[in-house]
Amino acid sequence: MRCPFCDNDDTQVIDSRVSDEGDSIRRRRRCPNCDKRFTTYERIELSMPAVVKKNGSRADFDRRKLRASLQLALRKRPVSAEQVDAATHRIEEKLMSLGLREVASERVGELVMRELRKLDKVAYVRFASVYRSFEDVDEFADAIEELKPRKRRAPE
Repeated sequence: MRCPFCDNDDTQVIDSRVSDEGDSIRRRRRCPNCDKRFTTYERIELSMPAVVKKNGSRADFDRRKLRASLQLALRKRPVSAEQVDAATHRIEEKLMSLGLREVASERVGELVMRELRKLDKVAYVRFASVYRSFEDVDEFADAIEELKPRKRRAPE
C-alpha cells in the first residue's frame, strides 16, 4: 500500500480489525519512510448491475448517487445516518440478489420508495412526487392515501 503522505511504496500494517458487520477489514498502517500513520479499509468488491435509464442509456451503478437520493428525500427528517446506510445496503443487496447484468432505473426507484416508506412517510411522498412526476395536488393525495392503513371490514 502506497503512503498517502510521501508516496513510499512500502508501508507496514500495525493493526487489523474486522468491522462490526463483518464485511470489511480496517487496517492501521505506518510508513517507515515518513513515520506517518493512516487507515485503509479492505472490502469485498461485487459487481453491481448497470442501470438502464428511461432514454435507454446505461450507467454504472453508483452507491453515492443512491445514498444522495435517500438523503435528499430525508433532509430535515428524524432519520439517522445509520438508518440511511442500512437502507442503502438493503437496496444494494436486493440488486445483487437479482443476478442481472442490467436493471431498469424504474426498478431502482421502486426499491428506494419501498425503503423510504419504511423509514419516513414524508420522505416517501417527497421522493414519489419527483420520481412519479406529480402534476397536481390530487396525485399527492393519492400517494398519501396509499400510506394509510387499510381498514378491514367487519364480518357480517
